[in-house]
Amino acid sequence: MENHLLLCIFLLIPAFASSDFLVAHVRNIKKRNADNDLLFLRKARDLIPEVVNGIEIYSMKIDSKITSRFAHNVITSRAVNRGNVHKEVFFDVELPKTAFITNFSMTIDGVTYPGTIKEKEVAKKQYEKAVSKGQTAGLVKASGRKTEKFTVSVNIEAASKVTFELTYEELLKRQFGKYEMFIKVKPKQLVKDFEIEVNIFEPQGITELEAEGTFITNDLQNIIKKTFSDKKGHISFKPTLDQQRTCANCSQSVLDGDFTVRYDVKRTAPDDLQIVNGYFVHFFAPTNLPKLPKNVIFVIDISGSMSGRGIEQTREALLKILDDIKDDFFNFILFGSEVQTWKETLIKATPENLDEARKFVRGIDTAGMTNLHGGIMRGIDMLNAAHERNLVPKRSASIIIMLTDGQPNVGISNTQDIQEHVKKAIEGKYPLYNLGFGYGVDYSFLEKMALENKGLARRIYPDSDAALQLQGFYDEVSNPMLTDIELNYPENEILDLTKNNFKHFYDGSEIVVAGRFIDNNQNHLTVDVRGEGANDALSYTTQQDAQQTDKAFQEQEYIFGDYIERLWAYLTIEQLLEKRIAATGEEKENLTAKALDLSLKYKFVTPLTSMVVTKPEDYNNQDGIADKPIEGIAQAVTGVTLAPQSYLYTSHPTWYTSVDGDPHFIISVPQKEDAICFNINENPGAILNLINDPVTGITVNGELIGDKRANSDAKIQNTYFGKLGIANKHLDLKLTVTPEKITIQNGNEKTGFTWLDSVTLQQEGLTLIINRKKNLVLSMGSSASFVIVLHQVWKKHPLHQDFLGLYTLESDKLSEQTHGLLGQFFHPIDFTILEIHPGSDPKKPDATMIVKNNELTVTRGWQKDYRRDPKHGVDIPCWFVHNNGAGLIDGVHTDYIVSSLF
Repeated sequence: MENHLLLCIFLLIPAFASSDFLVAHVRNIKKRNADNDLLFLRKARDLIPEVVNGIEIYSMKIDSKITSRFAHNVITSRAVNRGNVHKEVFFDVELPKTAFITNFSMTIDGVTYPGTIKEKEVAKKQYEKAVSKGQTAGLVKASGRKTEKFTVSVNIEAASKVTFELTYEELLKRQFGKYEMFIKVKPKQLVKDFEIEVNIFEPQGITELEAEGTFITNDLQNIIKKTFSDKKGHISFKPTLDQQRTCANCSQSVLDGDFTVRYDVKRTAPDDLQIVNGYFVHFFAPTNLPKLPKNVIFVIDISGSMSGRGIEQTREALLKILDDIKDDFFNFILFGSEVQTWKETLIKATPENLDEARKFVRGIDTAGMTNLHGGIMRGIDMLNAAHERNLVPKRSASIIIMLTDGQPNVGISNTQDIQEHVKKAIEGKYPLYNLGFGYGVDYSFLEKMALENKGLARRIYPDSDAALQLQGFYDEVSNPMLTDIELNYPENEILDLTKNNFKHFYDGSEIVVAGRFIDNNQNHLTVDVRGEGANDALSYTTQQDAQQTDKAFQEQEYIFGDYIERLWAYLTIEQLLEKRIAATGEEKENLTAKALDLSLKYKFVTPLTSMVVTKPEDYNNQDGIADKPIEGIAQAVTGVTLAPQSYLYTSHPTWYTSVDGDPHFIISVPQKEDAICFNINENPGAILNLINDPVTGITVNGELIGDKRANSDAKIQNTYFGKLGIANKHLDLKLTVTPEKITIQNGNEKTGFTWLDSVTLQQEGLTLIINRKKNLVLSMGSSASFVIVLHQVWKKHPLHQDFLGLYTLESDKLSEQTHGLLGQFFHPIDFTILEIHPGSDPKKPDATMIVKNNELTVTRGWQKDYRRDPKHGVDIPCWFVHNNGAGLIDGVHTDYIVSSLF
């Protein structure tokens, strides 16, 4: 197995660290820092291929230029292989979800491999062609809270250099009175030439500028250089090697976290109009308006799945929100199996009513299932009645905020029917904001329903700060200043206008409209502005000409290309994709076609396009593909070899076999740079033989568990591994692992640990590391090594239980006689893929696989690799063999059922 190095700008890879060895009897145990555990094993056994010496990242620069809120960012990273064998280098970045990649290239020993933007279907055909030849590799991008991950890797020869350059653009949105741009910083090693440089140019002038980092210590604070004057701002951060160290003689880097830039612009008028080369952009952000009274209904899911931290954090957030509600009208509606209301109508937020509301919120508890339709319709009816009966001020802003963590399963449960009923009941009168708590929600349903009703959806991540996330969202919409805003432009002068009417304008935000002139030479624009305020209607006319814009933009060095035209394209694509979510039929096709055309023309990686990194003709002109993922979904796509010993992939950075989930088996086929996968469906209580090597004496068995209660409607019950037994006959050693504890039996002597321990243990023939509440890494002598991943669910979850996953490393060190559901695949297996064709799922093509002289119908799909992220995992592309691996495994799956764990 080749050594690998992850070259990370922003990511999740353990840092370089020195590690000591502990050689002792089984009882000689040393508690360790969990962050160093995997590194210890790497140094001890070279098992986890994440950090290896030999590769030096000697330069890393992040260069950002912001002009009129539009950011153009270039990330350049340079590395050299100082070893005497070729090594793999990863370039990983986390980008804002709202950003579009516009370019990527690699330069290896002076040869540049450029990226081009292509339609996704074109890329898919290239991928299928590559797969049919067995030439697969992959690129994975997984979504985080605010970011998505771009990853690419390349093998570089000894003494060779590689330069990665990634460009992305985004329109910075104004919230709470400031524009914010954040950069994830995580190089994971000391970098000789590290620099962040940000240049800002705003024609209106800059009023304030600040920069901070979550990793910035008092010593580093002075390294941030910040200046701004009139229209220009500049920030630089360039720590030396010594300043990057966590301590005087340490090799670890302190650079680990978010670097955030915030600024605002001067507001001498509510409008900023800019005209350049036949395009315009209009920024609208009036200040000093009186706040509108607000009418808000909170529709809260109290179904059983919200029990535990979910409902606790909801109560905590609502109590804090009640502290901010002053002189507004509000109410609470709760839905489980039944729908209950706090009050029959909206009531005013007087001190007495707020005290009563706090008492009600503290008593909220979970009950029943999820009658989402009933809850949200009750809220709409209540708000409609309040307006019809004049219970709320005529000049006021009304909103519904709905929070759920599951899918509707009581009352009307068909999501399309719910959408139709909600849209008909609201009739565009006020926005609906849908908050999806956790990962069990149908987020696409929530998003579509919100967009159809002039609102938006937001995922609330089930972390320790979930209450702050809820409160933060409320803060964004807590201060409406205008309703029914319209920005009207001369129809006979303007083409391709972006959205120009808005239900609400909130304090501290900004409305942006862009368009292009019919006559490219036109240099004058008049806009009529309309809106409803707290006291009266807002109505005025504003105008601008191109000469005024030209005068403001005399500092040409701050401008990157036709930035207003690109800003218009960016905003147009973003809004077309948003409209497409709620559209159907011909309308959806038209929106798709327009968004695709603009994505290709302006070279944006969007959900409709892919970036293809192309090899020169000398290397058969085959490609690797980069995609932009959908919210909340990790996606894997594949390409092929870039050059001899140069790969574009992250799906298989190391080759291993594994079993995880329900249970899903992944079989790596390194010679094909691909994988095969299959599931085993068997009853809870069954014990499956996974590995059996009579030569080394190593056996691994796993016992299945099921959900807490069986689903009587399901043909196949969900099962997982609830207990793993690893035995080494020659060492007289038995290791029992459950989601609760780890037990080592060495002869007649037993030693036990829990998953709350952080432990490194080494004795003759055995190295074991427990990474607290994450995984266990085990190596036995010169034989194969294993990683056991712990999956934990909410203790009060009504259905699921904690379970385990098993990953094998260096499995080729077991003997040729190794067998078992996993063991039989530890040595080379060959297969051929033919006749790739559309399957029942348009995203997952079917094909014919020839393997072991059998002809099988297989499906291209994904299985999860949870080694680094036990909660969400990373998707691994593979060929799925149906029917319990029939035709792939030797015999049938029931042949592998054994009577006991050992």
